[in-house]
Amino acid sequence: MHEILHIQGGECDNQIGAKFWEVVCVEHDIDSTEQYIGDSDLRLERVNVYYNEASCSRFVPQAVLMNLEPGTMDSIRSGSVGQIFRQDNFIFGQSGARKNWAKGHYTEGAELMESVHDVVVGEREGEEDEQ
Repeated sequence: MHEILHIQGGECDNQIGAKFWEVVCVEHDIDSTEQYIGDSDLRLERVNVYYNEASCSRFVPQAVLMNLEPGTMDSIRSGSVGQIFRQDNFIFGQSGARKNWAKGHYTEGAELMESVHDVVVGEREGEEDEQ
C-alpha cells in the first residue's frame, strides 16, 4: 500500500485542501477527534494511505499546509477539520504576496522553503520509522 503526503500551498489550494480532507475523513470514517469510528476492517487497513497512526489510536493526516499569510491557516484551523492536522505542519509567513507572483516566488515564498523542506522531510522520516 502506498502512502500519500498531501502538500497544499496558497489560499486556493488550502481552501480546496480543507474540503478534500473533509471528504477523506468521511470516506475513511475518521472523526474530528482523529479517531476511527467505522466498523470496516478494510477501511481501517487502508487508512494509512492518507493518515499516520499516532498514540491513543488517533489518525493524523499526512499533510503539509503552507501560505504566505496566516489568515488562510486560521480559517482552516477554525474549520470542521482544522484540529486533525499536526500544528507543526502549518507553515505560513506574515505579509502575503498580495497577488504579486514575483514577491511570492522570490522573496517571502523563498524564505519559507527551508521550513517547508524540513516539515516534508520530517513527515517522510516519520513514515519510514513506522514501517
